[in-house]
Amino acid sequence: MATVQDNMVVSLDYTLRLDDEGVVDTSEGREPLMYIQGQGQIIPGLEKQLAGMETGQEKDVVVLPEEGYGEYDSDLVETLPRSIFPPELEEGMAFRMRTDDGRIAVVYVEEIQGDQVVVNLNHPLAGKTLYFHVRVNDVREATPEELMMTCDGCGGSCSSCGDSCCDDDSCCDEEGCCH
Repeated sequence: MATVQDNMVVSLDYTLRLDDEGVVDTSEGREPLMYIQGQGQIIPGLEKQLAGMETGQEKDVVVLPEEGYGEYDSDLVETLPRSIFPPELEEGMAFRMRTDDGRIAVVYVEEIQGDQVVVNLNHPLAGKTLYFHVRVNDVREATPEELMMTCDGCGGSCSSCGDSCCDDDSCCDEEGCCH
């Protein structure tokens, strides 16, 4: 039976909860999550606890904030002019924006206050303990092509990690894929 190891493609069904709250996210009714183990494509705490699991195995996993989406940082909440956003702006929307130091970051619209917009650079699950139930459906070796597309752990797409794989986005083609 195949086990989850570095450079293996893993097909994973999961359900994510926060404390006693209802389901936050699940693969139920959708395709399983596919990722390459050891490439940083999923949160570190989950990836660590999946290592060594076998095909068909199920497990409950608890991931603390520092190994999930990080601690909540109130310094990452900013107010920006409404004019830099599209007209159809709504609270809860996410955007890729360039920070003052030139990095690409994902911002979440928290509040619209007239001509000002409060955005948050924290992930919505920052500061939260995550409770997963996981089931490994399949494990196989990643192909050389799949490994080439990992862009050192951002998942093959410069937009997928909310950051640029290189300082100037030169490693991304027109579709936003690493090359």
